[in-house]
Amino acid sequence: MKPAAFAYNRAASVDHCLELLTQHGADAKLLAGGQSLIPVLNMRLAAPAHLIDISRLSELGSIEVTDSCVRVGAAVTHAELEADDHAYAALPILRQALVNVAHPAIRNRGTTVGSIAHADPNGEMPAVLALTGGTAHAVSSSGSRQIDAAELFIGPLETCLETDELITHVDFHRFPPGTRTGFTELARRSGDYALAGVAMALTAEESTITGLRLSFVSVTDLPEVLDMSERVTGMELRATTDLCAAVTEAVEATIDPAGDIHATADYRRHITKVMARRLAVELSCRPPQPPTAGQPDR
Repeated sequence: MKPAAFAYNRAASVDHCLELLTQHGADAKLLAGGQSLIPVLNMRLAAPAHLIDISRLSELGSIEVTDSCVRVGAAVTHAELEADDHAYAALPILRQALVNVAHPAIRNRGTTVGSIAHADPNGEMPAVLALTGGTAHAVSSSGSRQIDAAELFIGPLETCLETDELITHVDFHRFPPGTRTGFTELARRSGDYALAGVAMALTAEESTITGLRLSFVSVTDLPEVLDMSERVTGMELRATTDLCAAVTEAVEATIDPAGDIHATADYRRHITKVMARRLAVELSCRPPQPPTAGQPDR
């Protein structure tokens, strides 16, 4: 399959990219890694008149770890973020999720911000951005704005971005001290889209739980967050029976998955509850990640 004809534009800078977006508007698509966009073009599910390549913009290629977040530029690939030890030390959930993204060859080209902007509910990184309460930083010729993850995603494959806006970077916010994180998903084959997936962050002070957040892959239309902090605060870490019961009930009440040729709705609901319970038990028995200070960007 071949895409419809388009004009290729390589942006020389962010300002040049914004000029092109202003000029072409809805007739243009941004190209970073292309691992989501190119298949869509080849299947002619989209036929933009212009592609704007931002993959070589050095100002979009940095990873910065601060005391409050891990900031990831729009040109950073999944593989680069996965391999960054400073980012892992600050937010282990990044690597925990990234190793599940497709195949190594795709992670070598695909970008994390591109995956987030694609807004696929089957994608891992939109769920992680939501779990961390992260923000996207968007710019256009008329100004800039910060968009919370809860506002960024408005539907499957849809964001609130305007046609002339570019996400320059996203901030994955760091969790409080005493937090353990985990990510798990089930796919028919390694590298396939997950039938269901769960990202989780459990926070505790000494032996008492003080917070619990979950987000989901492939079982909700949007990367929604289930915040169970109020419900589980005060539970003992090793009181896994009570924790599992609370998690099962909350997940059951939150998700309403759709069935398709890969799995029925009931099966997706069942495995999501099982994975959430198992992950909650695992995190309740795991020591927290040691705190780390911010690091210079690379």
